[in-house]
Amino acid sequence: MEYSHSDDELVKQPIGYWSWAAYKAVVSRTRGALAELGTTQPQWWVLAQLARAEAPRTRDDVCAVLRDYLDTGQDTVETEIDATVERGWVTESAGGRLQLTAGGRTFFDKVAAVQGELWAERHAGISDEEYLTTLKVLQRFVHNTGGTAWHH
Repeated sequence: MEYSHSDDELVKQPIGYWSWAAYKAVVSRTRGALAELGTTQPQWWVLAQLARAEAPRTRDDVCAVLRDYLDTGQDTVETEIDATVERGWVTESAGGRLQLTAGGRTFFDKVAAVQGELWAERHAGISDEEYLTTLKVLQRFVHNTGGTAWHH
């Protein structure tokens, strides 16, 4: 790969710009691929929360985890949960428990396969060691600037 600047110049580049550019590229690519499958990134998050849960989760449980993802917010998560129910991927019991339907499980598996392909695409030419270092450096930037970020 050809880089934008020499090493001496790269160390002087602004992290804010490059982290934003990486965010924009990754999120745009992910959302585009999900749109081709007929879903949104927040709907995927909802499905993943339910598919990977050991027991049915409540709407509040799911919202508590997802509302801060990419500044999505409570209202958007609520709307996206409603959309997964409307699409028949999720059921909501009278007690407020959410569960994947059989169709929702099938769709989740299909999207999970695409997410795996996207992961491989993003990580091409990047070792696990480089990836780990990158995440630790980004978390240090968050810490050093007084930010609070956490991903479940």
